[in-house]
Amino acid sequence: MCGIVGYVGARPAQDLLLRGLTKLEYRGYDSAGLSVMDGNGIDSVRAVGNLERLRAAVAARDGADGSVATLSRAATIGIAHTRWATHGRVNEQNAHPHFDTADRVHVVVNGIVENYLVLRERLRAEGAVFTSETDAEVIAHLIASHDEGDLVAAVRRAFADLQGHYAFVAMSADAPGLLVGARKECPLIVGIGEGEAFLASAVPAFLSETRRVMYVENGEIVVLRADGASIQTADGELVERQVSLVDWDEATAEKGGFETFMLKEIHEQADAIAETIADRTVRPDGVDLDDVGALSDECLRTTGRIVILGCGTSYHAGLVGRYAIEELARVPVEVEIASEYRYRNPIVGPGDLVVGITQSGETADTLAAMRIARERGATVLAVTNIMGSQATRDADGVLFTRAGLEVSVAATKTFTCQVVVMYLLALRLAELRGTLDPERRARLVREVKSLPRLVERVVEGVDADVERIAESHWRDGFFLYLGRHIGLPIAHEGALKLKEVSYISTDAYAAGEMKHGPIALLTESTPVVTVATASPVLDKIVSNMQEVRARGADVIAVATEGDLTIGEHADQVVRVPSTDWILQPLLAVIPLQLLAYRIARRRGLNVDQPRNLAKTVTVE
Repeated sequence: MCGIVGYVGARPAQDLLLRGLTKLEYRGYDSAGLSVMDGNGIDSVRAVGNLERLRAAVAARDGADGSVATLSRAATIGIAHTRWATHGRVNEQNAHPHFDTADRVHVVVNGIVENYLVLRERLRAEGAVFTSETDAEVIAHLIASHDEGDLVAAVRRAFADLQGHYAFVAMSADAPGLLVGARKECPLIVGIGEGEAFLASAVPAFLSETRRVMYVENGEIVVLRADGASIQTADGELVERQVSLVDWDEATAEKGGFETFMLKEIHEQADAIAETIADRTVRPDGVDLDDVGALSDECLRTTGRIVILGCGTSYHAGLVGRYAIEELARVPVEVEIASEYRYRNPIVGPGDLVVGITQSGETADTLAAMRIARERGATVLAVTNIMGSQATRDADGVLFTRAGLEVSVAATKTFTCQVVVMYLLALRLAELRGTLDPERRARLVREVKSLPRLVERVVEGVDADVERIAESHWRDGFFLYLGRHIGLPIAHEGALKLKEVSYISTDAYAAGEMKHGPIALLTESTPVVTVATASPVLDKIVSNMQEVRARGADVIAVATEGDLTIGEHADQVVRVPSTDWILQPLLAVIPLQLLAYRIARRRGLNVDQPRNLAKTVTVE
């Protein structure tokens, strides 16, 4: 998830672009850059780190440090980017904007080019010289290879060659006063001002300048000049598009029009998962985890045991990982609460792989537990959302989730991205160890690639059902959550979400344990939330639902579409799309996130900043 912004008009572009990036920094903050164009050509500045680093680099180019080279402050057209790395290390060469061999075409890109390897080899054979490790650079070279004096036509031809999900904006020294953008699945929005226009990943980038917007739809190309914008199809047919008036204030705009950050981040899960899997699922029959650093295939192939460490939501993601890894790769897995593990005398050492899951990369208990394991000779892998965090420095290898900045304290999109990384690790282990039939492995890779689309369906499709359940139960003082097998961690996560944001007491249990004590908690009308998606133990969870219902409890089930019998055993049902049973938990958690959200909102609570909680726990 990266942020892009472009401007063309009569005002100096540099400051407008920097202000726009400030509003988009939540989309990426490991590097940033901008390119501006005047009568002398295109000039660029790029920097590693957050926007303060870019501002310092721009100030230096402006001559503030006495340097000779200056960035054109008079330029009235430009593009800018803030990066969340997917392909390539975090360094200046991999920062955007990228440019062609002749330094005539500059581009900023959000998303993934899936066929970049094929395109790069083709373009190299035609004489292109690449200067970065990124997939995005191919777009600049590709446009240049098609450019015969018409930038719009060149973008259109390049667009036809590209595969993946992305949005980009291109600028050419041979086409003054013109920006051309294209969108495939990733967002791109036009801002229309008086004698000027903007193009960005999100409205906040230009909201302080104009509230008049045009929305670019999937598969469209947009042509931007100071006097306005036109939109066309990939085949070049003009599209009529109405200008809309955004009535958000800036606080609402930063939430993307949603009422809270939590709801915005629930809706961002499809994009976040798409970013997390993109370059890792290019092969149809397997998974590539090339970004794990020193963690070799041999280590993954020969490790005798895996220990997963985490706290809170990250611990629940690790529990999903245990089921997936043991089922697919047949490696024994232990999942430990990091705050307990660090004070034990754990039996761990050479031959063990220890996976520390921490969204921030700064969770004190998880870091301490990882260090203990590494000191005793284990190989340590960090799963984190933040580049440059302490976890990345303490581990032998790193797998990044690519969820983007998560503002709400209650984790939503970072949890689902952690779960996806666990699935990817399980599939990679299975391939290296030969434990999974190649046909099923290929089918699972296809199903993983379909998860963003299915998640989007869930987010858009279940809210009405969830709202009805919230209306029925928001006054209740206790909820019981039940699950079995790989659905159990989702029951725990659903219960945690409700506790965090609504302050309602919850318990989550393995459903088979209910008769060993928890069933005593039930009274008539107690809401019991069951994860009842398709799985090898579905008949067992149905039996538990029948036991609960016989005591008069109100059974709420999250079930799989097409299951026509589950409604006979539940009072209210929320259905999620069908996928391989081992992946179903990723879809099942979303209704539980929304249920917690809707109940908390009905209770008038601040879901983004629950009492007594912090986003990152950096102390004991």
